[in-house]
Amino acid sequence: MEPVRIGVIGGSGVYELSALQEVEEIWLETPFGAPSDAFIVGTLEGQRVAFLSRHGRGHRISPTRLNSRANIWGFKKLGVEYLIAVSACGSLQEQMAPGDIVVPDQIFDRTRLRSLSFFDDAAVGTDGIVVHVSVAHPFCEFLSEVCYRAVQATGAPAHLGGTFVTIEGPRFSTKAESQAFRQLGFSIVGMTATPEAFLAREAEMSYATMAHITDYDVWHESEEPVTVDAVIRVLQHNAEVAKQSVRNAVRMLDQAGPSPYRNALQDALITSKALWPQHAVQNLDLLLGKYA
Repeated sequence: MEPVRIGVIGGSGVYELSALQEVEEIWLETPFGAPSDAFIVGTLEGQRVAFLSRHGRGHRISPTRLNSRANIWGFKKLGVEYLIAVSACGSLQEQMAPGDIVVPDQIFDRTRLRSLSFFDDAAVGTDGIVVHVSVAHPFCEFLSEVCYRAVQATGAPAHLGGTFVTIEGPRFSTKAESQAFRQLGFSIVGMTATPEAFLAREAEMSYATMAHITDYDVWHESEEPVTVDAVIRVLQHNAEVAKQSVRNAVRMLDQAGPSPYRNALQDALITSKALWPQHAVQNLDLLLGKYA
């Protein structure tokens, strides 16, 4: 199949890209099990794009239970170099209001139950090769700038930069947690940027997030604490903005060269090649083939 250079992960409220044409539904198996749903591959703005509903169509999978390794692996298998994530989030700062869209530049990881790497799982035979990938800048700066300009082009309020704190979920924050996050200077809070950004880096892809603010979490004294009903209302309002932003970003990526992170593993592999377990090399061939 023709490689697909651009991928889109649709978060809460964005379960399809209706503008895709010449659509094909592709179910993939990976060494890590099944992805959240089928990959919907089609043409958008003259380019091949792969879309995946992060939580599955109908929103069936809780954030902690997401098989992010399978999801990212699937995009890699399709040939994706630029991966745009659409996420819902809560605002931790007054100036970032519900309805605004944030393209963050940092992550603070508060999860504790998730698999964070392709390279450390004995159960699926991908252990034995130690990798220390650099994520000082967890989001691709080039792709983030594209996403920011894509949102601006819709006329929606947009913010470039800020720290995205990822919590385990599926519950929302307590008031104490929300206030602590504010005191630490974090901008937005959500449940899915980790481990997607880190896995995308190991897969040598560019990754950026368009985070749609649905609420003020629970810290705001004059606003009601976040509820599912409130989140859905804002998501429904923002769904078309999200889809148009993605369309704009795809158009802007038309002449983009290879991903800046296409060699991210080159200086991250610390285990001597002579000691690489054969089972790990075979299972991770998609990532290690050019280095083996």
